[in-house]
Amino acid sequence: MKIAFTHNLQLRPTEEEAEFDTPKTIESIRSALIRLGHEVELVEVSGPASRTVARLEALNPDLVFNTAEGREGRFREAFYPGLFDQLGIPFTGSDAYTCAITLDKQLTKSIVAQHGVPVPKGYFISSLDDLRSVETSNPLFIKPNFEGSSKGITMDSIIQSPTDLKPRVEALLRRYPSGVVIEEYIPGRDITVPFLQKASPATGGVLCPAEYVFSRAEKVQFEIYDFDLKQLRSDSVEVKVPADLDRNTAEAIVAFSKKAFRALNVVDLGRIDYRVTPDGRVYFLEVNALPSLEPGAGIYLSAGQAGLKTTESVLNAVLTSACERFNISNKLTQKRSAHSKLRVGLTYNLKRYVPRVETDNDAEAEFDSPSTIDAIANAIVSYGHEVIRLEATPELASTIHHAQVDLVFNIAEGMRGRNREAHVPALLELLDIPYTGSDPAALSIALDKGLAKRVVREAGFLTPRFFFMTTGKERIPKDMPFPLIVKPIAEGSSKGVLGTSVARSEAELREKALMIIQKYSQAALVEEFLPGREFTVALLGERRPRVLPAMEIRFVKPATEHPVYSFAHKLKSTPEIEYTAPAELDPALKTEIERVSRGCFTALGCRDVARIDFRLDQQGRVQFMECNPLPGLTPDWSDLCLIANSAGMDYRTLIGEILAPAIRRFKQKQKRYAQSAPQADEAHS
Repeated sequence: MKIAFTHNLQLRPTEEEAEFDTPKTIESIRSALIRLGHEVELVEVSGPASRTVARLEALNPDLVFNTAEGREGRFREAFYPGLFDQLGIPFTGSDAYTCAITLDKQLTKSIVAQHGVPVPKGYFISSLDDLRSVETSNPLFIKPNFEGSSKGITMDSIIQSPTDLKPRVEALLRRYPSGVVIEEYIPGRDITVPFLQKASPATGGVLCPAEYVFSRAEKVQFEIYDFDLKQLRSDSVEVKVPADLDRNTAEAIVAFSKKAFRALNVVDLGRIDYRVTPDGRVYFLEVNALPSLEPGAGIYLSAGQAGLKTTESVLNAVLTSACERFNISNKLTQKRSAHSKLRVGLTYNLKRYVPRVETDNDAEAEFDSPSTIDAIANAIVSYGHEVIRLEATPELASTIHHAQVDLVFNIAEGMRGRNREAHVPALLELLDIPYTGSDPAALSIALDKGLAKRVVREAGFLTPRFFFMTTGKERIPKDMPFPLIVKPIAEGSSKGVLGTSVARSEAELREKALMIIQKYSQAALVEEFLPGREFTVALLGERRPRVLPAMEIRFVKPATEHPVYSFAHKLKSTPEIEYTAPAELDPALKTEIERVSRGCFTALGCRDVARIDFRLDQQGRVQFMECNPLPGLTPDWSDLCLIANSAGMDYRTLIGEILAPAIRRFKQKQKRYAQSAPQADEAHS
């Protein structure tokens, strides 16, 4: 079975990261899952949520093994379970509703108290005004309401004097403005009761109670399991299993735990913390729906009392419970289930001739080399999918049907014509095969530089002034002062854009335009030359694309007065050009580039991925130059790859983010067919 292991990585033992998993814990879980025979993909979720979504969609796992706690907010532990639900991916652990409730300590106590579970008398405080309702019996215990791992709990959490209450609460609210809990201090011992749904059937998954035993160097009046003990001096804490409890108290704790886990709908695994007084009274403190799975944790020790002696056996119990809940129990022993291993067609045009200088034959300049095709295929395979290579020759129309692909990763540039980039997507749409990238309309518009500029201008964004020459004899508009730059109207990869493409006179312009017209059998685009900085911006996503940091193309040693990012610069490295990624931008320019990038992407109807080029005019305004919705993907060379690297995104992740929306569309297609099938059967009957 393919498992995505979602987690937060703890880089430092600070309070901010106290609930996260250490590298040791992550490796323990990963290696145990692998020993169980599963394929495991680590998914660290601390980055942008969009990246987590893209990775999960690209992986298309059978199951998510989740320990992710989230970073911020009262619903942080609920975020990832809710996300998995929305993505339709089975996952371990409780759902978003339960995770949201159990992070709220006071709400949790209110719910379990209604089911007969004893709790300390307490108050939820969100402002100092709430203190008026607090009965100031002593001692009192204060702690954050929406935190775990003993965050915010110190020896100062015990209030012995009424005069200390307000300043302590005020200080804690400054650190935890979502709210704090004030409750009566319960003297006694800390007892924890782990829960493993598929263990100990006689107790409904409630495991043997364990006890925390502390060995402090100094004596304290009030013993509490504070942050210092839990996070910084864990070697001073012993987990004793079974807890030293008389039979009646142990039975009461198990009975209370069954009620609490059931009332809160905790599934797969969990943990409840209690206080037991010297005279045997039991008080519920809190429940953790995402309990620690670090080596030596109480859940392993208590599970051992139920016959589960190894990490593998405990994690397998969690997997079994989740798989049964999602009705995928029969796939536990499979390395890869049929629904998640996709057949991905890779459509491309193979570059067989590589130009060495800008005057060489550039007919295949936009095509991809074998090494680039291999890199893309290997990245897709690394997500667990099968790749079927499909060269986009005229025979593709017949071969793709027999390939029986689920979806297509498309990088095909097309063979001929101004709609050539749209050929493969149009064929795929005819065959109802989902694919990566923009649709035929967007590809055709973007390839026609003049049409793209008109669309972008109509949407309210700036473009250089331009006109077309189809014979070289056209009248030059009066509002087009020299210098002017000349380029083919429907070519990519800077084909036809040379270091000599800037015309300073009418004679030069007509000569250069005629050369373009004759060589490329298409109109020449003539536009005003903008003297400002040049940027290229990559975007990933669909309706709300993510803008990656802009890259600046810097002309370090310009060969001419009017430097141009030319075809020659894209053939090999040159000292004339430097790439600064991310570009050094002041906040206002950065915001404007992002705004214009998103606007142009949307106006042109792009999807999944695109790269857009801009130049600044003399006034420093951002002007749209062109859009490439089929950007190059040569590792460590293509502009898109350099931009991704600068954003901390490796090549595999970049390919996964481009692939993810197509997998989403494939799933939507499956769902659509599944919904229409019963209707068709009914109509037939």
